[in-house]
Order: sequence, then structure tokens, then C-alpha cells
Amino acid sequence: MEALTEQDPCSDGHGSARTMMMPAEQATIRVVVADDHPVFRTGLVEAISGIPRLELVAQAETGRQVLEAIRDLEPDVAVIDLKMPDMDGLEVMRAVALENLSTKVVFLSAFLQSTVVYRAIEAGAQGYLSKDSHPTSICEAILSVAAGSTVLGPEIQHGIGEEIRLRAPAGPSPLSEREREILSMTAAGRTAADIGKQLFLSPATVKTHLQRIYQKLGVSDRAAAVAAAMRAGLLD
Repeated sequence: MEALTEQDPCSDGHGSARTMMMPAEQATIRVVVADDHPVFRTGLVEAISGIPRLELVAQAETGRQVLEAIRDLEPDVAVIDLKMPDMDGLEVMRAVALENLSTKVVFLSAFLQSTVVYRAIEAGAQGYLSKDSHPTSICEAILSVAAGSTVLGPEIQHGIGEEIRLRAPAGPSPLSEREREILSMTAAGRTAADIGKQLFLSPATVKTHLQRIYQKLGVSDRAAAVAAAMRAGLLD
């Protein structure tokens, strides 16, 4: 595990430097990253270090190293690979949850199968993104997760919707039939306008249904509602 002190610009992917300006009064978010591939980890370190509001406090290349860093440094967010030597990301996530550690976990992985993503969210992860995600998207995900949101990459949302439907147990639901239908379509990545067209509802009506869903599930956004549904098995 290596502690970090330098801060480098965040590349925009076209050879030029860019930074994401944040209000000075907002609290700094302390971040740990873990990946066993040095080149990818270096790129991730550079991206995070280029954001003034993010403080990169350590990097690791194994599961045990990142768990030690989380225990010792108590970062706000840990960005970790799913497959790592000696202890995989899911084992790290389960240890974080079991020990009631406050660090929020975002997975960056090449494994995007819906069953894998489902297990990660079920274990307590607040985010799951593809390793192909742009550095700016990763930085934005860290900021969103630190603020309390759940972030799921767009390329995995449809699969997660299908996984929810497959795993949903029989039994009563706090959601109405229409709400379950709208949440199911939301989990598949459909917009309010798309849902409205299919169900012959106005986008405003769809958004009203979504707000009621959020209230019933105790969440504030679509991704968090999907994650809550995954854990509770609320969809048919």
C-alpha cells in the first residue's frame, strides 16, 4: 500500500489537462484506490488527483492491502477492482459491512454480468462502473457516492433490471402494480418519456410515480431505488 501526496491534472482523454472545479466550502472527500494492474491504477490515481475536492490518501494492489487502508485511514470512498490477489473485492466489501466501517465502496470492473453486479450491490456497494468508463465519469461517481447516491454504470442498468425480475420473491409489495411496472422499466434504463409513451402516460405523471416510489423506498434518486429494489426483491 502506498500513501499519496502528489496531485496531478486529470486528463480528458485527448492529451489536454482538465480539472473539475468545486465550491471551496465543500468538504474534501478522502479516497483510496485499489487495482492490481499498475497502468490502470496509475491512470486512476492521476484522474482522482486532478480533482481539487478529492484527496487521494492511498493506493493498493491487493484486497488485503486496501482493507488495511480502509481500516487504518477511514477514507470516505474506496474505489476498488472486483478481482484482486489474495482477497477479491466482494470479500473486501463484506468485511467493510461486517465491521460497520463508514467507507463507501465503488467497484470498477471488467466483469459486467448482471449476477456479479447484483452480488456487489447486495453486499453493500454504493457504485459499480465499467473499467471502460471515462476518468471524468469515475470522478463524478465518487462525488455522487460520497453525497449519498448509488451509482450504476449505464451499460449495466438493463442487466440489473432483468436480474431483479428473476430474483424477485413472491409476496406483498409496498409498491402498487403501476409503480412496480415503472420501477422495472426504470431499472432497464428507460427514460420518463420512453416509459410514458409505452404506458400512455405523460412524462410528468411518470415522474410523479417515481417520486412516490422514492418516498416508499426511502431513497432520493433512480439508481438508489433500483439498488433498494434489488435488496428487497420488490419487482415481479
